[in-house]
Amino acid sequence: MAAKKKAAKASAGAMAAGKAARSNVYVQRLAEDDDLRENLRDAFASTKKAYSRMANGKGPAKALLDDKKVQRELKEAAGSLREASDALRGAKRKRKRGRIGKLLLLAIVGGGVAMVASEGVRKKVLDALFGAEEEFEYTSTTSPETTSTAEPAGTA
Repeated sequence: MAAKKKAAKASAGAMAAGKAARSNVYVQRLAEDDDLRENLRDAFASTKKAYSRMANGKGPAKALLDDKKVQRELKEAAGSLREASDALRGAKRKRKRGRIGKLLLLAIVGGGVAMVASEGVRKKVLDALFGAEEEFEYTSTTSPETTSTAEPAGTA
């Protein structure tokens, strides 16, 4: 008889937990949002990879400081968790730079390299920005000193 009461009590608790889970907004988002689940999966996988690299015998401190792969995996896990938490909170996603932004950045960097590498390009850009340089020749308006043919004093 006691077993039946215990089973009924556990069943009632499970029913209440199920109802609470169904009414929870976060659980609903987790069930409906594919991107959220994918971010959580990525975070878990990256963390698992980082943990396995840290548990290879070197010690966690050395692995965290020296191992670039561990650092990259932890950075990916943090990014995935950040995206998942933003999705749970309903925050707006940042718009990623598209092709235009990348092309603009490439053009600026390429122009800078061309200016550094080529004197002709550098002159054209400076002429376009500040105007062409005026070239002139300097002619002196004073006459040069004449040398005397007289002997210096004290040599005679």
